[in-house]
Amino acid sequence: QVQLVESGGGMVQAGGSLRLSCAASGRTPGSNTMAWFRHAPVQERDFVAGIRWSGGSPGYADSVKGRFTISRDNAENTVNLQMNSLKPEDTAVYYCTAARRMYYSGPYTRDQEFAYWGQGTQVTVSS
Repeated sequence: QVQLVESGGGMVQAGGSLRLSCAASGRTPGSNTMAWFRHAPVQERDFVAGIRWSGGSPGYADSVKGRFTISRDNAENTVNLQMNSLKPEDTAVYYCTAARRMYYSGPYTRDQEFAYWGQGTQVTVSS
């Protein structure tokens, strides 16, 4: 079992920045492939960014490339999402998630492979 707790959401004006953090516990640090998804009202849950257990091969949705950066600190067992140049369309509840299998190396977008989810944190970007 993996427990995930997100923090760092809030309200910001368009063009601003926010940093989300996710603290993981319950499994060997450094063994989890992690990702962020987001869910906006009346839309499906969408992949945002992912990172391997080693910290390598980060992946991003096209809509956030060049604006968002995912990183991890295995010593602290945390994953962060730095969000810059925020747009109103980034408004959503953001969820941190960990893959079901340790050392998962499949696609980040395959959300059925991500079994552990945080409670979500609201990000609101005003125009």
